[in-house]
Amino acid sequence: MVMQAPAPAQQTARPAARPASSAQQALVERGKYLAQAGDCIACHTVPGGKIFAGNRPMPTPFGTLYAPNITPDPQTGIGKWSADDFFKMMRTGRSRNGDLLYPAMPFASYTKVTRADSDAIFAYLRSVPPVRQASRQHDLRFPYNNRALLIGWRTLYFQEGEYVPDKTKSAEWNRGAYLVQGLGHCSMCHTPINALGGSSQERAFQGGLIPMQNWYAPSLTSNKEAGLGTWEIQDIIDLLQKGVSNRGTVYGPMAEVTFNSLQFMTTEDVRAMAVYLKSLPADQPMQSDPANAPARANVTQQFTQGKRVYDAQCASCHGAQGRGKLPHYPPLAANQSITMTSAVNPIRMVLNGGYPPGTRRNPMPYGMPPFFHSLSDGEIAAVVTYIRTAWGNRGAPVNEREVNELRSATVE
Repeated sequence: MVMQAPAPAQQTARPAARPASSAQQALVERGKYLAQAGDCIACHTVPGGKIFAGNRPMPTPFGTLYAPNITPDPQTGIGKWSADDFFKMMRTGRSRNGDLLYPAMPFASYTKVTRADSDAIFAYLRSVPPVRQASRQHDLRFPYNNRALLIGWRTLYFQEGEYVPDKTKSAEWNRGAYLVQGLGHCSMCHTPINALGGSSQERAFQGGLIPMQNWYAPSLTSNKEAGLGTWEIQDIIDLLQKGVSNRGTVYGPMAEVTFNSLQFMTTEDVRAMAVYLKSLPADQPMQSDPANAPARANVTQQFTQGKRVYDAQCASCHGAQGRGKLPHYPPLAANQSITMTSAVNPIRMVLNGGYPPGTRRNPMPYGMPPFFHSLSDGEIAAVVTYIRTAWGNRGAPVNEREVNELRSATVE
């Protein structure tokens, strides 16, 4: 007996997936751009893991937080969320179920994001491949594991509301302010953080040590640190978008920001950010001129020893007079990042070395080798002291204890 196959009309066929409209595709692309501007990948993606699947640990002084899965998986991600749910989270800092979010999520900045931009980001997140991966529970010490305490934190440090343009400023300045204050959440690192993990608006962008990362985010308001008042706009654009410029190079956490986020932004948007950052009002440094600091014992001896180390290890790239070789080897003479109050960053660069990020405008960056294995604490203290006080630099000396404390710092 021969059995016939059913006629094609009798076959059950799954309906073909409807192609996304051009308007929807454009919305997703815009959302991807905005998600990159917000550097969402930095927290929600484990290096080498699936995008936005969460569980990247974020060490804090209060314990370890774990970023949630924000892929469109309906069980473990945001697959059941609506655009309204997502916008409420961005604006209010509350999850879909009403839980207060810990401020490692920069909702104090994201609250400034417009509804249209929030909807675009949500459309993009709904377009990425779903990943079935439950988010890990936070590992916080008592009493910080009590979310009810966040009510007090929010009362002190959170002001809900969309960015309000300054009508006395240009459209370009306002665009830059919106990006820097909102999606860019630049103030999270560049504003001093107190013992409660909060920061005041009065001290916005005045710089501070990044908790648990052992990097110093310099003041963006002081021309003695990273204030940009004396910079050309193009040098700021190059630093943010390219990773290197005639005035400096990004390393550490800022290199990750450039790699994940800023290099993908349009030149128009980066220029707007530069215009806004350059306009930040200059403040007085939080401490007096570090050259007048009292701890200058043995500086002459350190200077002599440091010059020997510098001539042997550093001069071939940075020049005998610290002028560097632009743009790949930054100058050390008159370099604000070398002479600012905190010596954390120059010490870490000598210890650990590093590369600026490989970007579309600078795909093969030149890097600096580490010296932790070949130089003692005393030699590193001496060479950093030399760099901070030679060629007219007015930085304060450093000591062996400062170097030793950073020798064991985590390198990520």
